[in-house]
Amino acid sequence: MIDDPIHEAVHRAIAEDLGESSDLTTEAIVPETARGIARVIAKQEAVLAGTEACSAAFRELDHGAVVELSAKDGDLVRPGDVIATIEGSLRAILTTERTALNFLMRMSGVATMTRRYVEAAGGVEVRDTRKTIPGMRVLQKAAVRSGGGVNHRMGLNDAYLIKDNHIAAAGSVTEAIAKARAAHPSLWIEVECDTLEQVGEALEAGAQELLLDNMDLATMAEAVRLARGRAKTEASGGITLETIGDIARTGVDSISVGALTHSAPAVDFSLEVDGDAPRG
Repeated sequence: MIDDPIHEAVHRAIAEDLGESSDLTTEAIVPETARGIARVIAKQEAVLAGTEACSAAFRELDHGAVVELSAKDGDLVRPGDVIATIEGSLRAILTTERTALNFLMRMSGVATMTRRYVEAAGGVEVRDTRKTIPGMRVLQKAAVRSGGGVNHRMGLNDAYLIKDNHIAAAGSVTEAIAKARAAHPSLWIEVECDTLEQVGEALEAGAQELLLDNMDLATMAEAVRLARGRAKTEASGGITLETIGDIARTGVDSISVGALTHSAPAVDFSLEVDGDAPRG
């Protein structure tokens, strides 16, 4: 069993691609002993992320492959930039090409979108959410960091986030907070608030952070005023690049954006094999 989540994700992805057989095309055409050199090239401007998974993919079938990175996660890359050079088994390079590029294009997409939101927020902390591709959370949240964002909860076991359904189950904001504090007194308590009445109740009950969900700007600004000096505030709900600047100006401490991980468009990369690569 593979303990490292990145290598586990790579292992699963390549196994998925190979299915119950093998890379029929490559095995029919490329000699088993052939060696090759290939380069990963950026096709558009982007913030780079996912290089560790990309490198691990090229080494999955050829443990002796040499992968030299020319850029690191968080770097701004432009069309034509060489991201990595790979030397090793030509069969392994071609078989793992799509998987390696898939990780790079998806994670760089997350990092690139995150950078745009961070710049638009004008200095207010931009957070991600748990709206990640199943099994890809560690990779996607690392990509958010590469783009300058901040990870919220990695999972349900990190801290309390009391949401509307928890409040409905408990009967009230006050009761939900009381139950949470009784179960784990040392954990941070954040409470989702849709109205100023809930804001007031959560503050009185001792919430340490308020998730201001889908509030209009005037209501959010008032919630921030009420919470000042008593609790942190986080804006959430339908945040876009067009609205994040106005939201930031309400004075919230942070803004969470689900789109960073659920709607980031992929970045285009290609792999080119050196025509003069030695062959066995």
